[in-house]
Amino acid sequence: MRDIAAVSGVSQSTVSRVLNNAPTRVPIAAETRERVIEAARHLGYRPNPLARGLRGASTNLIGAVVRDFSDVFYAGVIEALVVESMAHGYNVVLGHVNEGTPLTTVLETRHTDAIVLLGDMRAYPELLADLRGSSVPVVGLWQGPGPIEFPTVNPDDRAGVQTGLAHLAGLGHRRIGFLSADLPNEYRIREDAYVDFMRERFGGVPAGYLRRCPGSLDGGAAALTELMSLPEPPTAVAASTDLVGVGALHAAHRLGIPVPGRLSVVGLDDILIAGHTVPALTTLRMPIAEIVGFGVAQAVSLARDQGGDREPEVTVFKMPLIVRDSTAAT
Repeated sequence: MRDIAAVSGVSQSTVSRVLNNAPTRVPIAAETRERVIEAARHLGYRPNPLARGLRGASTNLIGAVVRDFSDVFYAGVIEALVVESMAHGYNVVLGHVNEGTPLTTVLETRHTDAIVLLGDMRAYPELLADLRGSSVPVVGLWQGPGPIEFPTVNPDDRAGVQTGLAHLAGLGHRRIGFLSADLPNEYRIREDAYVDFMRERFGGVPAGYLRRCPGSLDGGAAALTELMSLPEPPTAVAASTDLVGVGALHAAHRLGIPVPGRLSVVGLDDILIAGHTVPALTTLRMPIAEIVGFGVAQAVSLARDQGGDREPEVTVFKMPLIVRDSTAAT
């Protein structure tokens, strides 16, 4: 700023007010503003977010704490988060959480204007304790069933699963199995939605039709192989994730079971590969853009209005059914 002041012939305080668009009691002439901005552009000025954070100014940074970098699902979420944040004039700083890790080793909160949590963080009590004591606003995305401690945006997993099952039932399927992927924190909402649907629609779950498995391609393949070895195998299966659903498609092909001729398959998430399997996978689309867009807007609003409402309310988005080639009438 000293260099810009020298080049443009104004005081350093005037440079600061122009570059930070700060209010002034005496208006700064348009010609002066243009001269300062042109000098800044010529000298290649860029604000230092760390320095700004140290003096309490906005850093225009959003901190994103990711539960699991290895989960392919969060790759798409992070991409959407970066795009949405940039649209609001913010950049993103990523932090990865491990068990027993305090927030100060994940993100230095004074260097961010807000924090967005990606994934259910109940397994990390030290992190949550640090966040409760932070002055930086926190918004949670995909936080599971709670307890919810911050403004949160979640998908309606229960309604999504039951929409997929209703699709299969509408095609005439009665013997519907469920491949329940092992999810963090023993997340069972999707599995419970299946059990409740089968009880209400058909009087209960047939023996052996609910299969828990690792949340992977191999897990889905092994679970479907077990299902189809039953004396009366299902005519349709729903998977709690697309990864497991794609594994089921591979297993059906290996077993010589035509899909959807003898077996219909429904997934959940609509990951990129779901539309490119053979047959293409019918699934429930995870509303990533909507959830991230709402969450970032909420985080930015709270960052700009420190007195804003931080009550831990939950906003829920529905999952639309995407019908492709892996389902047909029985």
